[in-house]
Order: sequence, then structure tokens, then C-alpha cells
Amino acid sequence: MARALMFQGTGSSVGKSVLVAGLARACVRRGVRVRPFKPQNMSNNAAVTADGGEIGRAQALQARACGVAPGVDMNPVLLKPQGMTGSQLVVRGQVRGQVHARDFQSFKRGLMPEVLQSFARLADECDLVLVEGAGSASEVNLRADDIANMGFAQAADIDVVLIGDIDRGGVIASLVGTQAVLDARDAARIRGFIVNRMRGDPSLFADGMDAIARHTGWATLGLVPFLDRVRDLPAEDAADLRAGRTGHGRMGQGTLHVVVPWLPMIANFDDLDPLRAEPGIVLTVVARGQPLPPCDLVVLPGSKATIADLAALRGEGWDIDILAHVRRGGHVLGICGGYQMLGHHVADPQGIEGPPGRVAGLGLLDVQTVLSGDKRLENVSGRLLPEGVAVRGYEMHMGVTDGPDHVDRPLIDLGTHADGAVARSGRVWGSYVHGLLADGAARRALLARLGAQSGGRDHDGTVEDALDALADHLERHVDISALLELARPVAS
Repeated sequence: MARALMFQGTGSSVGKSVLVAGLARACVRRGVRVRPFKPQNMSNNAAVTADGGEIGRAQALQARACGVAPGVDMNPVLLKPQGMTGSQLVVRGQVRGQVHARDFQSFKRGLMPEVLQSFARLADECDLVLVEGAGSASEVNLRADDIANMGFAQAADIDVVLIGDIDRGGVIASLVGTQAVLDARDAARIRGFIVNRMRGDPSLFADGMDAIARHTGWATLGLVPFLDRVRDLPAEDAADLRAGRTGHGRMGQGTLHVVVPWLPMIANFDDLDPLRAEPGIVLTVVARGQPLPPCDLVVLPGSKATIADLAALRGEGWDIDILAHVRRGGHVLGICGGYQMLGHHVADPQGIEGPPGRVAGLGLLDVQTVLSGDKRLENVSGRLLPEGVAVRGYEMHMGVTDGPDHVDRPLIDLGTHADGAVARSGRVWGSYVHGLLADGAARRALLARLGAQSGGRDHDGTVEDALDALADHLERHVDISALLELARPVAS
């Protein structure tokens, strides 16, 4: 019989997703068959599953940590914020419509049966389900219809470990305060706590750990020091990718500078991770209110609301910066929504992203996009043109892009169809393939077009190494045996 244990946080971004991934890898190395589960997620960083749906990127990472393919049951409810239309609601991997926050609160309880069915299916195929909550456990104002935190824990009859983040301060109050505001029945579900992201000497917080245990009666399960290798793992929240300059520096005889304008509806931004990890690239994420600095390459990542992000880009004057960059001989890469922005216009006749209409793009590619209600979700592989090197990744988009640059100069041959476009100058590229830069050979070929060299390693290897390092770290600082003992049998 499978067992399950839930990990909730005192707030958002306390490290729940990463800790669950690391604990999953550690348990798998002990011979345990593990599956990740998150009842409800809100993120624009998503992954295509083996069964033809989409889930939050964090659950796909956790599936990798478990050594299994991601599936839609691992994240049965996904909300993808989409500008002025609210959020796109994805249930068991497929779009079910658009919702506003107030509307979602009124009917999400009706999703609980589907959530529990997904949970039961996962439990049938493993020894241990590690469940991740969403946001804060102490959101008592949302408790009545909750399916993400204590509402799920009660419905599934599983216990909870609470995670606090010492790096943001006030961790004693946040942990003890969570117990104070919870209903007594919910508070009784919490059996232990972990304090995450300790910087400096852990012994300095020994009294703090004792104080939390004394006030709450919970088991002390670990004080986890900050681990720098975590930055090699894909982030779930856009807030986790800090604006500013990152990277290692020199490549060959110089440094390649890549600039990314930070747009409000940025999506699937882990496409940037392979560039950030390259030893010779300096990646600058430019916050709103700042001009785009001189660089070698501008990357426009995916967007959950292309038209809204185009308006934001123009509002910042970044369209002028990008056009000047191209006139000076610079390169531009657009991925998915970023690709759509590079064309002459983006039409939305059905009102997918807002009022029906058409807006002008940057005009750097001789293509145009029409948004539609059909969403393409598919893992793909092919060849980068003209180099012929292998490419693999996934498509996740609503809309069709066509035009002379796509017909005459596609960027990728996917076998069944061509993808993307290249400008006549050869310096502006667009593609719908997420993960294009994760492939070491493809990344090396694209950087060679800029006269730069690359280590050429597949980014998957970097992620695997980071997961192993994280599991080693948690073995040292978390009582994993005690966690396994807390896991309850899943009711049949």
C-alpha cells in the first residue's frame, strides 16, 4: 500500500518545489518508488507530458527526480495567469476555459473529485506520494473551498510537514503563527517542520529550532542550509529569476552578452537556463524602467499573453532598442510568444487574449500570427537548419504563424512540418520549440552563428547533477527516515 506525505509552506516561494524534488531523488536512491503530486498549481512555466497534456514545470522536474515521465495526474489543476482575461484553467492537462479569481473560488470545490482521482491513480503505481501544497497553509480566508492545502490534506487523510524560509526573515513567527491561525483540526495535520535556506553557521539558529518545536509541539525535521546548486534547476515562479546580470564570464577571447527584456506575462522562462549556465555567457535580465543595454543577442522568451506583452514592450520603449540593436548588426531570438512578436502582426479574431483585434508586431520577420482556441501540446524532435544538428523540445502554444520567412527559411525541420523562421539577414530567428537551447549541439550551432563557442553539453546533464547534489545535501540536513515514518497509508 502506498503512503503519502504533504509539504506545505508558510508562504509562496519558500522552496517547497525544490525540497520535494530533492527528497524524491533521495528516496528513489533508497529504493522507494516515488511519485510527485500537486493538487492545484498557478504558474506560466509549464511542461508537456508524455500523455499529451501539460503540468507545472516544478512537477515535471519532480518527476525527473523520481526517474519517471511526467503525467497529467501529477498536477491535475493548473492555473496559467493570462493578463486581463484572468487565468487559463487546465484540468488534467487540457484547457477547460478561462476563469477570473472570484469565479474560480466559487467552483473549485467541484474539482476535488478529479483531484482525488488523480491522486489515487498515482498511489496505485508507487510506494510513496510526495504532495506539494500551494502558496501559504495559513490562507484561512480561502479555506472553505480549498483543494490545494489543508482542504486536500483532510480529503485525502494525509499529514503535513510545514516549510519556512529563514532567508526572508521572521521564520519563527511564520511557523508558529501558522499554527495559531489554523483551525484546530487542520493544525493537527501538521506533524513536523523544516526551516529552509539557512545562510551562515547553522548552530546560530539551534535555539530558534527549539523555540519553534516548543511552541508548536511539531517534530524538528531539518534546518537546510542555502545551496547554490539549486539555481541550476528550472524555477517555477517568474519571481525566482532575479532581474540583473548573471553568468560566468569569459568565452574564448571574450564575453558573449545576452539580454532578456522582462515582460509581465513571461512564460516557460526556463528556456533561458542553458544560456545562464554557459561558462562564457553573461545574461542580463532587464527590469522594466531600464533601457536594453548593448549586447550580442536579445532573447524574447515565451509569453502567456503575447498581445499584452507586446504593449508592455512598447510601453518601455524596448521595441526601439531592439530595432536599433538589429540595425547595428545584433541578433534576436524569439521563442513561442517571442517568435509571434517578431512578425508583422498578431491577430486575435476570437478574443483569446482579450478583445478581438489585431496589433502590429516588431516587423523583424516576414511572418504573421493568428491566435486560435486550439492549443498545440507536443514533444518534438528534428534538425536545426542549415547545420542539420539534432533538436528536441516541445511545442505549447495557441496560434499559427506563417509567411515568406517561415516558408522559405524555417529554423527547424521537424519531419512532419517546418518550424520557425529566419530573416533574410540571417540575424533574426524565431521558433515555437521550447527547450531548443537545452540541446547542447543545437545551442553550440546557434552560438557559432554569433562567432562564439559553447561547452555544448546537454542541459539535462546539468539538471541531473544538481538534483543529485540536492539529494546529497538533504540527506545531510533532513531526517529523511523520520519523514518516511510520518507518511500515512493512502486510503483505498
